[in-house]
Amino acid sequence: MNIAVYLTPINEHHMKLAVQAGATDVVAPYPGPSLDALTALRDTIAAQGLRLTVIERLLPHLKIVHGLEGYEEQLDNFKNLIRNMGATGIPVLCYNWMPSDDWMRSSIDEKERGGALVTAFDINAEQPRVPTDTGYEHLLGAGHITDRESLWANLETFLKEIIPVAEEAGVCLALHPDDPPVDELRGQPHIINSIEAYERVMAIVDSESNAICFCQGTMATRGVDIPDAIGRLAKHIKFVHFRDVVGTPENFRECFIDTGKTDMAAAMRAYLAAGLKDVPIRPDHAPTLDGETNDNPGYEMLGRLHALGYMKGLMDSV
Repeated sequence: MNIAVYLTPINEHHMKLAVQAGATDVVAPYPGPSLDALTALRDTIAAQGLRLTVIERLLPHLKIVHGLEGYEEQLDNFKNLIRNMGATGIPVLCYNWMPSDDWMRSSIDEKERGGALVTAFDINAEQPRVPTDTGYEHLLGAGHITDRESLWANLETFLKEIIPVAEEAGVCLALHPDDPPVDELRGQPHIINSIEAYERVMAIVDSESNAICFCQGTMATRGVDIPDAIGRLAKHIKFVHFRDVVGTPENFRECFIDTGKTDMAAAMRAYLAAGLKDVPIRPDHAPTLDGETNDNPGYEMLGRLHALGYMKGLMDSV
C-alpha cells in the first residue's frame, strides 16, 4: 500500500515533513474547475518527491445528493474534474453521499492521552457542527429533509451518469461512508453507513471505476469487524482512511491510532492479505498535539506525523 497524507495547507514545509515521515502520496482537496490549477498542484507536489493520487473533499455536491434545483451545474463540475484528473494522471476521486456535505461532530476539543485534543460526537448535543470549510452551514437545520428512497434514487442517477465519464478518463470514484454512521440525524436519513450499503452501491454500476474509500474509523464506530470487512470488500477498496475511535455511532470520540478499540495490526494484515498493493492509505482525523492551534481539528500536522510513523511500522512488521 502507498502511504498518503492530507495536508492542511499543502506547503513546502508540510510536504518535507511528510516525506521525512515516510509518505509517498498526497491527498488534496478540490482545487477548482481549472485544468491549469490542477496541473500546477500536481507539479508542485511532484517537486517535493511526492505523488498527487487522490482528490478528496470540498467539491460542491449537495444539490446532487438532495435532488435540488441546480444539480446539473454541480454534475457538470464533477465531470469536468474527472476529465481534468484523467488528463493529469490523478487516479482516485474520493466523494461522499452525506446529506450534510461532510463529517460532523459536536465537539472538537475533547481530551485524549497527554491532553491532546480530539473530535467527538454526541447525537443528543444541541447543535452538531460541520467543519467550517464545507459550506453547508446555510442548509444545516433549515428544515430540508430528503427521504431515504430519494437519497438512493439520486445516487443511482448520479452513478449511471458519472461512471461512464470516469471509465473514459481512467479515474476511480471511491465512496466515503457517512460520518457519523447513524441511520438518521435531526430527522434527516443517512444511507451510506454499513457494509451492506457499500455492497448495494457497488451493485448499481458494475465497474472498476465504481469503488469505495474504506474509512476504517467510521466502520469501527458502527461496530463492524474490521479485518472481516476488509476481506469482504477488498475488490472494491481503492482508498483507505486509517484511524480509530472509542464509543458507538451515537456517542463516540476519536483517539490516537493506538488507543482505540480496533486491532490495528490485524487490520493492516488484512489489507496486505487482500493484495491492496497500489492503494493509497492515509491517516485520518489525528489528535491535535501540544503547541498546535487546533484551527484544523483532526488535520493538524504533528498528530499525523505520529500516525504516519505508526502506519509505516505496522506495514513493515506485518
